Amino acid sequence: MKKLIIASTSTVHGGNYLEYILPVLKNHFSGVSTVLFIPYAQPGGISYDDYTTIVRKSFDTIGITVQGIHEFENPIKALEESEGIFTGGGNTFLLVTKLYENDVMQTLKNVVENGTPYLGSSAGSNITGLTMKTTNDMPIIYPTSFQTLGFLPFNLNPHYLDPDMQSKHMGETRETRIKEFHTLNCEPVLGLREGSWLEVTGEKIILKGTLTARWFRQNQKPIELEPSTDLGLI
Repeated sequence: MKKLIIASTSTVHGGNYLEYILPVLKNHFSGVSTVLFIPYAQPGGISYDDYTTIVRKSFDTIGITVQGIHEFENPIKALEESEGIFTGGGNTFLLVTKLYENDVMQTLKNVVENGTPYLGSSAGSNITGLTMKTTNDMPIIYPTSFQTLGFLPFNLNPHYLDPDMQSKHMGETRETRIKEFHTLNCEPVLGLREGSWLEVTGEKIILKGTLTARWFRQNQKPIELEPSTDLGLI
């Protein structure tokens, strides 16, 4: 049975890395002594080692050890033997490219579907949807495919932003970009605001946090989903 936490972001309101969601993660990874971290998204070009160090410090506070997947000679075996998995944020194009290049996309899908608890934030959340086509990231590299893990029956847009009515900015809003996506694609899209997350248990997909989320379907007006909504029933 799938068991996932899919977070819009790793840090909110100037807090420490993962601080806002650590109590949730302590329960999510209950019984897990070591989490395998996937640093492939490299936010700001940070090295795998430095990124893993940041994650390690946060997980230390809840008594869980972190090992980077890059520290293993065989990443497939590392995934297959992992107790829990965390894929961090950064650039989704880079993350997906490296998952395919290292031939671990399918293994990651298999182990999570078989019950290994998974945490994703930002780019690591993007890949839990049907495709990565609704990421906000710049296409700094060309991945083998836009198809991702498909743990959710829709796509995600983490860090979803509402239009600022006081701003003089005349460019595209996030909603406009998702509407553009729907001129060529039919997958539903969830706009997940900062500080919100999804808790997936089997086929249940519960919106968590204090904020609503924005739900987009092709040729339909977007709607607001209240916290505790089960998106598996929509």
